[in-house]
Amino acid sequence: MQEEKTSVKRALISVFDKTGIEEFAAALVKMGVEIISSGGTAAAIEKAGIPVRYVQEWTGFPEMLGHRVVTLHPKVHGGILALRDDPDHIADIEKYEIEPVDLVCVSLYPFTDAIAKEGCTLADAVEMIDIGGPTLVRAAAKNHRYVTIVTDPSQYQEVLDEMEANEGQVTFALRQKFALQAFSLTAQYDTAISTYLAGQTGDEFPDKISFSFQRVGDKLRYGENPHQSAAFYRGNDADAEPSIGRAKLLGGKPISYNNYFDANGALELVKEFDEPAVVIIKHANPAGAAIDNDLVEAYRKAYMGDVNAAMGGIVAVNRPVTCELAQAIAESYQRWGKDAGAGGFFAEIILAPSFEDGAIEAIQAREGWGPNVRLLEVGPLDGGRNGDRYLKYVVGGVLVQDRDMLGLNTDQWRVVTERQPDDREMEDLKFAWLVCKHVKSNAIVLAKDKTLLGAGAGQMSRVNSARLSRIIASDYGGAEGDFDTSGSVLASDAFFPFPDSLDWAKEAGATAVIEPGGAKRDDDVIAKANDLGLAMVFTGTRHFNH
Repeated sequence: MQEEKTSVKRALISVFDKTGIEEFAAALVKMGVEIISSGGTAAAIEKAGIPVRYVQEWTGFPEMLGHRVVTLHPKVHGGILALRDDPDHIADIEKYEIEPVDLVCVSLYPFTDAIAKEGCTLADAVEMIDIGGPTLVRAAAKNHRYVTIVTDPSQYQEVLDEMEANEGQVTFALRQKFALQAFSLTAQYDTAISTYLAGQTGDEFPDKISFSFQRVGDKLRYGENPHQSAAFYRGNDADAEPSIGRAKLLGGKPISYNNYFDANGALELVKEFDEPAVVIIKHANPAGAAIDNDLVEAYRKAYMGDVNAAMGGIVAVNRPVTCELAQAIAESYQRWGKDAGAGGFFAEIILAPSFEDGAIEAIQAREGWGPNVRLLEVGPLDGGRNGDRYLKYVVGGVLVQDRDMLGLNTDQWRVVTERQPDDREMEDLKFAWLVCKHVKSNAIVLAKDKTLLGAGAGQMSRVNSARLSRIIASDYGGAEGDFDTSGSVLASDAFFPFPDSLDWAKEAGATAVIEPGGAKRDDDVIAKANDLGLAMVFTGTRHFNH
């Protein structure tokens, strides 16, 4: 049976991160706690004028092997692990003159920081694998019935507040809470080490694999649906690329479960483009996308791609949001949507590398939805991409694969028709191919002038996806006069199994088609394209996105 409250008379402190440790140790001493420590921690505490007892004095055994062996000693772990109500344990404590430890404060060697440094060798990484620290943490966490385990400076004040309120005692609830956090920490630590070593050995998919994430904020309001509970957990890659998990919420309501998923899709698509680009995502699919040196014009084209689907969508920009762009987003319906037959407009999220002075105020001043729209700053998008694995849960397991980070592999592209795409068509084919990569399969994209005209997503039949793309392209944007589908290009995420799909491309006004190739009937498809006067490119790469 657990002890509801336990007194803290003796504390063992061994921390790599010394943030706040002098103040914490001083407060403990003020409440009558004896401090035991070693190495740099003991020196820092002693330098601050706080009485400290060195571990080697306590154990009667010196530090050795270049500080590799300090706390790995029976007196240390006996003092931590002893059950205070077990007669055999008490007999051993008395026989071997072991002094019980009531609080253990440890921070581990920063292994992930070490391996993120340029030039870190295997030997450097191995030297930063903490042994004594995790052993202390696990021992104290196991015996949290009697021992308080502290593993982060953010916990210091919580412990002190409890002790001050309870005459030097800590409640079981806090000890149990900290024990959970301690075991989560060591699991995360070991995961980082095993992942690193797997990378060193070249073992892409080892027999056993672990992933570690840390919760961000409180629980979400709900999950995909109101009856589902949810929370967001962020990865721990120290050298991470700009992502939704690391974005700063500058204004608006808290981010929801579906917001996270859709915003990630928007950011991943807008990262594909080097030129100024705007995309609008709705239910994980691109509802609009455009490239233009004028950001406002890029936004207008993206919005007009499907004005009804844009309502309640995620707007992503790969350049800082200017005041002019912010005003255009806020006035979307009044400027363009009303004439195009839109039912209205509001944005769930606007995300960008940054927001220029006045842009946030311009958006939040929009009556109605302005104060609620979530504004996410993701940072510069000109960095590299990390090698995170892509995980997909199925009942009873998880599928693990590389992220699809292949962009325009033009060195593998082949023009397979008699007619070559002209320069304009080729630029549109590149744009359409990148957008199509982010549309749910079966995916068909119609594009023109680096603007998404219509996308057919998630259909069981590729022909139906083609029909949808044409319907969407025909229904919206026509009032602007520059969304005519004649002269457009068509992209397909996978090969056309039958040549009749090209009839839909021709009827939609497409003059050029891009697809992976590789079907049994490729020759028939190519012949059909030639009959219709289409230019066709085979990429040699498929981009299914389920």
